[in-house]
Amino acid sequence: MKEFFTQLRGSIMATVMLAVVCCGIYPVVVYGLGRAFADKADGSIIIDSKGAVRGSKLIGQNFTAAKYFHPRPSSAGNGYDSTSSSGSNLGPTSKKLADAITQNIADYRSQNSLATNAPVPADAVTGSASGLDPHISLQNADLQAPRVAKERGMKVEDVRALINQYTDQPSLGFLGEPGVNVLLLNLALDGVK
Repeated sequence: MKEFFTQLRGSIMATVMLAVVCCGIYPVVVYGLGRAFADKADGSIIIDSKGAVRGSKLIGQNFTAAKYFHPRPSSAGNGYDSTSSSGSNLGPTSKKLADAITQNIADYRSQNSLATNAPVPADAVTGSASGLDPHISLQNADLQAPRVAKERGMKVEDVRALINQYTDQPSLGFLGEPGVNVLLLNLALDGVK
């Protein structure tokens, strides 16, 4: 019986110690780290000078007007639905996918006044795996710059300077490709800080 109470006491002590660590210390540490990196932990929300939420710099949004840079196509929900993040799940042999890409290429060339045989960046006509990628490639942004400059009555060089300003460099300087954050760039064009 003495051995039973010894093991019971050890079990109770282990349970108390794990409860203190898992239900007390760990949540406090995680909360503290969240507050230390509050911008990221809170979703990187962009709030304008009037206090209105304009979006998150981590989630792509749909811009269709000619005066804006257009994001990657999205298959999330009904398009750019952050509650339904997903790709199209269409495979490389899918006729539906091939037709959609062909149409996207034609639309992109038409919108940006490109020749009918001009190369088009892949990110301009295909969606990302999440359907909510906030970035476009530098090549994609560069091809859209003349259209945006014309629609806004700006010089193409000024628009390209903004593109450079809102380009995120690869992680650690070498992981991935540079990308242009479409929401931040479009808000900058609108003069929103």
